[in-house]
Amino acid sequence: MANHQPQVGANGLPGAGGSGPQGQGVQGQGQPAPSQPMTQQNLNQIVIDYLIKKGYTLTEETLRRESRMVEDVARGIRPSPAYSTRKYSLAFKLLTSWVDTNLDVYKYELRRTLWPVFIYSYLDMVVQGYSKEAIDYLHLFKGNFEHQHHDVLRTLEKLSSPAQVLNDSTAKLYRDNKYRIPLNYTAYQMLLNHLELHSGGGPDVNNGSMKREDNGGQVVTYILTTYCNIQESKRGLVDKFSFEALINHAHSDSLDETDLREGIPGAFEGVSNQDMPESKVVLKLGAMAMETDLAQDVRAQLEDEDLRNPPGPGMISLVNQFDMTIKREDSEDGPSRNEIPLPPSRAHDVAMEVQKIKEHRDRLKIESRTGGVGPAVSVCMFTFHNTLDAITCIEFSDDNNLAAVGTEESYIRVWNMHGASLPSILPDTPPSSSRRLIGHSASVYGVSFSPSIEYPGSDYANSASTAPKLLLSCSSDKTIRLWSLETWTCLVVYKGHEGPVWDVRWSPFGHYFATCGWDKTVRVWGQDHISYLRMMVGHDSNVNQIAWHPNGAYVFSASDQVDKTVRMWSFTTGECVRVFSGHIEFVSALECSPNGKILASADGGGSIILWDLAKGTQIKRCRGHGKGGIWSLSFSVESTVLVSGGADGTVRLWDVEVPAEHKISDGEVIGTGGQGDATRITNSTVSGQAVATSAAKKKGKDTTITPDQILAFPTKKSPVYKTKFTRMNLVLAGGCYLPTAP
Repeated sequence: MANHQPQVGANGLPGAGGSGPQGQGVQGQGQPAPSQPMTQQNLNQIVIDYLIKKGYTLTEETLRRESRMVEDVARGIRPSPAYSTRKYSLAFKLLTSWVDTNLDVYKYELRRTLWPVFIYSYLDMVVQGYSKEAIDYLHLFKGNFEHQHHDVLRTLEKLSSPAQVLNDSTAKLYRDNKYRIPLNYTAYQMLLNHLELHSGGGPDVNNGSMKREDNGGQVVTYILTTYCNIQESKRGLVDKFSFEALINHAHSDSLDETDLREGIPGAFEGVSNQDMPESKVVLKLGAMAMETDLAQDVRAQLEDEDLRNPPGPGMISLVNQFDMTIKREDSEDGPSRNEIPLPPSRAHDVAMEVQKIKEHRDRLKIESRTGGVGPAVSVCMFTFHNTLDAITCIEFSDDNNLAAVGTEESYIRVWNMHGASLPSILPDTPPSSSRRLIGHSASVYGVSFSPSIEYPGSDYANSASTAPKLLLSCSSDKTIRLWSLETWTCLVVYKGHEGPVWDVRWSPFGHYFATCGWDKTVRVWGQDHISYLRMMVGHDSNVNQIAWHPNGAYVFSASDQVDKTVRMWSFTTGECVRVFSGHIEFVSALECSPNGKILASADGGGSIILWDLAKGTQIKRCRGHGKGGIWSLSFSVESTVLVSGGADGTVRLWDVEVPAEHKISDGEVIGTGGQGDATRITNSTVSGQAVATSAAKKKGKDTTITPDQILAFPTKKSPVYKTKFTRMNLVLAGGCYLPTAP
C-alpha cells in the first residue's frame, strides 16, 4: 500500500509562506513594524523542527537532502558545461552499477529507475543549452535502452535546442507529466540510503567545482524527486483471508493493477514482451533431441517389438513412428542437453521411450473441430467423498494408476485408482489401496508425481520400472518435501522460500522441479542439490501457479490478485523472456501445449486466454465457465483441444485453433454476426452438452460462452480440481463432492 508523504516543492519547501504572527511588532503610534524577511534557511529550519517534533523522521531526511541539492539552483547559479556533463554521467553510472550488482530479488524493480533518470538527464542538458554534451551523453549510454526505446531515442537525437524540446510532442509528454515508478518498500529504502551515501554538497558558487565529493547520488535524487512519482508499496496478499485483504475489504478498497502501473500514458507504460531484454533472442520452442545412445537402444527395442507384433492393416510400424518423431525433433529449434544437463539414461528411460512411441501411434487422434462437431473425447471423473472440504489439490500420475491429494490437515493421501494394493519394498507392510504421508506442519497446497508411463500387459507391482517412484509436495510451512513411493517415507526436505509455497511441478524429464510462493519468487531445484539452482524474481506479489515448457528449457509462472501477469523464464539463464498481461482476475491455472507453441492461462473470472509464445501475443480469449475460478487446464496430445475444470462443477473442452469462419476482436473469438453469436449456458443440459439459449443475460443465472467451446460435462455438486489428458487422449478429472454447495 502506498505510503503517502508530504510533497516537497521545487525549492525544497512544503509551500510558500509569508510573515507569521511571530514576526510582527509595534512601531511609532501603534503601527505594525515591517515584517522581518524570512530566508530560505530560516524557513527550512522551522519546518525541520516541526517535523522532528511530530516524529516525521523520513520526511525530515528527505527535506534536508533536497534543500542541500537545490540550494544553489534556487539562487540562479548555472553550472559550467564541464560540470553539467560530468554530473549526469556520474549519476547514471552510479545508479546503473548499483542496480546491476544488487541482489536478484530487488534487481528487477530497481531497473525501473534507469530509463527515467537517463531521459530526464538528457532533456535537462538540452534545456540548459548544452546540446553537444547532451548528444555525447546520449551516445554513451543509449545502448542500455536501444531495444526497449528505439523510437524515443531516434526522436531525442534530433533535439538540439531548448525550443525543440519545448515543442516536441514526446519530450512534452515526459516534461509535463511525472514518470510513475512503483517500488517495493524495501527496495525504495535501499535506494534512498544508497543515494544519501553518495551525495555531495553540489557545485561551488565561484568556480563550479565540487564543495565535497559527489559521486552522483545528489543528481539522481534531484531527478527522481523532480520528475518522477515513486509509488512506495508493500505488495503481496497471502490470500483473501489475510489481514491486509480483510482491511481493504472493510474499507471497500481494492488493489488494482493500476496501482502498479509504470511510466507515462502515451509515452511509455512499463515492460511489455517487446521490452524484455531477452525478447530479441528467438526462443527455442522445439523438442529436446534424444541422446544418441538412448535413441539407438529405443530403436532396437522397437524393431524387436515389430517382429513380435507386426502392425495391423492401415497401421505404421513402431520404427517408422519413431523415425518420424526423431525427424521432427531434429528439424525444430530445441535446446541441447548441454544447456540442460540431465543424468545419463538408464534401462528405465528406454522402457519409457518405447512405451511413449506405442501410445503415440495407438492413441485416439484428435485433429481438429470439424463443422462445429467436437471430437468424441471421453472423460473419466473421480469423485472424492467425505472430504469435509479439506482437500486443497489433486494430482494424477502419468501412468494413470495413482491419485494424490493434499489437505488442510497437513497430510497427503495417495490412492491406487484401480483399487489394487500399493506396493512397498519394506517387509511386513500390510497391504492397502491408499497410504497417508505425514510430515508437513501446515496445509499442503501442491503435489506432483515424478514422470512415469503405463506399461500394459503387466500388473502394477511388476511394472515398477516405469511407475512413478517419487512424489513432491509443498506447504504453507515454507518447505517442499520429496517422498518415496516405494517406502512411503519422506526422503528430503527442501528449504529456501520465505513464506508459504503455493505450487510445485516436476520438469518433463524429471530430475529438476520448480516451486513458487508467497515471497514473489520462482525457484528451480535439482534432486542432487539440497538448495535451489535458480531463483526467478520479477512478480509484484504472490506467485501461485507454475508450469513447464515440454522441452524443459522454460518455466511459466503466474501471480495473484495484485500482479495478474504470466511470466516466462529461461531455465538456463534465469532471465524473464516474456510477460503476458491481459487477465483482470487472479490467474488460477497454467498449462503449455505439447507442441511447445501455445500457453493457456485461466483466471478466477472464468476466462481462458491462449498465448502465442513465439510472438508473445494473445491468440484469443475463451469464455464459458462460471465465477469462482478455473482450477486446471490440459492439452490433447496434438495440441488441438484444451480441457478445463473449475469451481462451477463442469469439465469443458475447447477448440484451440481459431475457426476460419470466425474473427478475433480484442483477443476474443467472435462469430461473423458479432457478439450476438455467442451462446449462453443455463443449468439445463442434454447428453452431457450445454443447452444454448439466446435469452438475454441474467446475472448469476447464465454465462456467455464463446463459439470455440466444444463440449461441457456438468457434475452434480462436485467442483473440479483437476483435469488431465492422458497420452492416449482420454480425459481424467477429479473433484470433491460438496452436498452443501449451491
